[in-house]
Amino acid sequence: MIPADVPLSHLGPSVLLLLQLLLPPASAFFPNIWSLLAAPGSITHQDLTEEAALNVTLHLFLEQPPPGRPPLHLEDFLGRTLLADDLFAAYFGTGSPSRRFRAALGEVSRANAAQDFLPTSKNDPDLHFDAERLGQGRTRLVEALRETVAAAKALDYTLARQRLGAALHALQDFYSHSNWVELGKQQPHPHLLWPRQELRSLAQVGDPTCSDCEELSCPGNLLGFTLLTSGYFGTHPSKPPGKCSHGGHFDQSSSQPPRGGINKDSTSPGFSPHHMLHPQAAKLALLASIQAFNLLRSRLGDRGFSRLLDITPASSLSFVLDTTGSMGEEINAAKIQARHIVEQRRGTPMEPTHYVLVPFHDPGFGPVFTTSDPDNFWQQLNEMHALGGGDEPEMCLSALELALLHTPPLSDIFVFTDASPKDAFLTNRVESLTQERRCRVTFLVTEDPSRAQGRARREVLSPLRFEPYEAVALASGGEVIFTEDQYIRDVAAIVGDSIADLVTLPLEPRVVVAERPLVFRVDGLLQNVTVRIHGEVSSFWIRNPAGVSQSQEEGEGPLGHTRRFGRFWMVSMNDPPQSGTWEIQVTAKGTPRVRVQAQTSLDFLFHFGIPMEDGPHPGLYPLTQPVAGLQTQLLVEVTGLGSRGNPGGPLPHFSHVILRGVPQGAELGQVPLEPRGPPERGLLAASLPPTLLSTSGPFSLELVGQDGVGRGLHRAAPQPCAVVPVLLELSGPPGFLAPGTTAPLSLRIASFSGPQDLHLRTSAKPNFALTSNLSSYSEPVAEARWWHPLPRVHLEQNESASGRLWLEVPDTAASDSVVMVTVTAKNGEPSTMPPTHAFLRLLVRAPAPQDQLPASAYSTDPVLNTSHPAFHFSTLVTQGEAGGELAGHPWWITFGVMLLLLGLGP
Repeated sequence: MIPADVPLSHLGPSVLLLLQLLLPPASAFFPNIWSLLAAPGSITHQDLTEEAALNVTLHLFLEQPPPGRPPLHLEDFLGRTLLADDLFAAYFGTGSPSRRFRAALGEVSRANAAQDFLPTSKNDPDLHFDAERLGQGRTRLVEALRETVAAAKALDYTLARQRLGAALHALQDFYSHSNWVELGKQQPHPHLLWPRQELRSLAQVGDPTCSDCEELSCPGNLLGFTLLTSGYFGTHPSKPPGKCSHGGHFDQSSSQPPRGGINKDSTSPGFSPHHMLHPQAAKLALLASIQAFNLLRSRLGDRGFSRLLDITPASSLSFVLDTTGSMGEEINAAKIQARHIVEQRRGTPMEPTHYVLVPFHDPGFGPVFTTSDPDNFWQQLNEMHALGGGDEPEMCLSALELALLHTPPLSDIFVFTDASPKDAFLTNRVESLTQERRCRVTFLVTEDPSRAQGRARREVLSPLRFEPYEAVALASGGEVIFTEDQYIRDVAAIVGDSIADLVTLPLEPRVVVAERPLVFRVDGLLQNVTVRIHGEVSSFWIRNPAGVSQSQEEGEGPLGHTRRFGRFWMVSMNDPPQSGTWEIQVTAKGTPRVRVQAQTSLDFLFHFGIPMEDGPHPGLYPLTQPVAGLQTQLLVEVTGLGSRGNPGGPLPHFSHVILRGVPQGAELGQVPLEPRGPPERGLLAASLPPTLLSTSGPFSLELVGQDGVGRGLHRAAPQPCAVVPVLLELSGPPGFLAPGTTAPLSLRIASFSGPQDLHLRTSAKPNFALTSNLSSYSEPVAEARWWHPLPRVHLEQNESASGRLWLEVPDTAASDSVVMVTVTAKNGEPSTMPPTHAFLRLLVRAPAPQDQLPASAYSTDPVLNTSHPAFHFSTLVTQGEAGGELAGHPWWITFGVMLLLLGLGP
């Protein structure tokens, strides 16, 4: 490893040799790997971002030996493709899941790629170092890095990753869009990341830079000079005489003399006139990206940097606690489980990295308490007691919404209560937020008639009053467990089990049917299989593939250990479980619930994407949920391939995906999965036929394939999906909100599947004032203090509407506090389609002197292969055609800082 104090200008051929190991022989840059259908062999923004992050993560691992494990050695990684799974296995131990780390990298990569798709950023020359706006581009780049640091220090890592993605995109574009490579430079620009250093030798407005080139490939079109320049793209700003264009089929400026261009985005001459220099530009962009990551590591410290990229196999721990007088036992149960988790996992790789605690009662909820210190969390939890008073129902969903706002993605949240929700009108919004955050919610409800005197009830309560909890649990992939006061401590033990990265195994059929066994499949990569049965059960048995059975008797049996806590049964199967088809037969009153979970490192992440094939930057634009009427791709990233137990052997692979209706489990269809990129990266894609996306209810995803020796594999997504009826976009200003200011927000909504009569509503958490240039309409009185009403909107197929909002930030707004703005579009007519929600995260930060980013204290060499939105005032009116040439003119992607469905978050 090259010492950290060696200047970049002194780095010699060894760096380039290591980069040759890193880059494929065919070697930004197109947005993501899905762009490679247009230019095979190109290095993309996604490649550069992920490889830089992996390099810096390996440096961190090399410099910080793992506790209780032998140190890593650089030579063990040379000559190999650097993979997250391999890094985690080497540092944390075999089988340590890299899922959260890869999800965090995905957030950064998608935010990076989004800069090429968002109308608020894709044509802004300052964000791409175009049009010789090099000084302005450096200013915006450094601003984005400062915003990354500020958001991370405020513990808003979702926003920090978004700003980091934007910064890396601009930084990488500098080496592809400028002539730095053509000037013969072998190292990154020494002053690009340090704003106090002046950018020198810049071409001026009157300096000719390019000669005319009528061919696709233009290797000699730059004039003989030593000044730094970059190409003009499109018509704004217009290209002065004698200046270079960006170039490529879709650059309108490249048809004006001098024709041609100088971009090195890809290996294709049709897109990149200087395609022959693409590998050199990619090498320097990678080095510069490593510099940027190391700057952040210097500023945040190793702990903060690890949180930024979620460099841990551990989950967070989030509790939402009812603190009314009847909740003494439940609060004690939460304390016992939290203490157990803290003590058992302290100092191990599985120690939680983030703790969240939100109390609620009636009429209040909160405040939220967040920390990374287990002792602080325990102290705060230990000071929480049942307060007395209060009546049912309670403000449970408001507290849960607050917890979701502060809980990292891919986390479990546990709600302890004995009351139904008073704020049931938040159900749809909380459902959508759990899916946007990819968080699983488990409700532990102690509904004990013997304790009725502990609560006052001002009305007769419906037996269906817990249905909002059921809906949220179903949408998030969690569950509602009803128990009694005497068993809550034992049932609460599932908290520790659930944060151990369990997968839920699909059951066939999905619900218990009289005299028909439930079937599930176990493969050789599963361990710690647990069967949970909940209900008025009279008997059950479990049978393994060899025909060995075990009934409901408590204690040790031939297959595992059975425990019973009132209506809740838990069977922990012996390890290793036999591979093959297992059966469960349950006899019960009513409809019991059965859930089978297991621990494994082989899992998958997924999102959806819209093809963008005809523009200057082809690729797939990511969405969290599919939109009715839009051509949609399913994008899958398999995790844990490097922890499969047979290194060097054949890789597991998934061949197709099954879509099933939820909750009944009827099969809607099967779609083949096509690999994208090297097999070890585990990237797969599937084109979803419109007929599969015509379902009005939620659906689940199941991946089916084989392990390395031909045995069956079956994995289910932890949460169901839903096709939303409209595309709803909400964008805000770049940077942060200052106390005492008003922030402009932009709203747009589009329909691609037929006429829509929609009701629009907005809200802000905290309850900041929202105003608009739109007329209001009446709202139910019970919801008036929660929602800011907007007009009803009628849209025909392929029509859109837009408007503008203003968020008023009070002088008293706390610095480093998170604001969540929500817009909801709900069909005005009776419909089975769910409402569509747009969530916008913003950070309040008081103005302060701009800090300088320090020079990196870490090595910047790779070790191996591996905005200002253009707001337009308008009223909410129908505008033009929303359909037509979607891929060529994606007018509808105006997401600005953040978006409803865009997977810039998990």
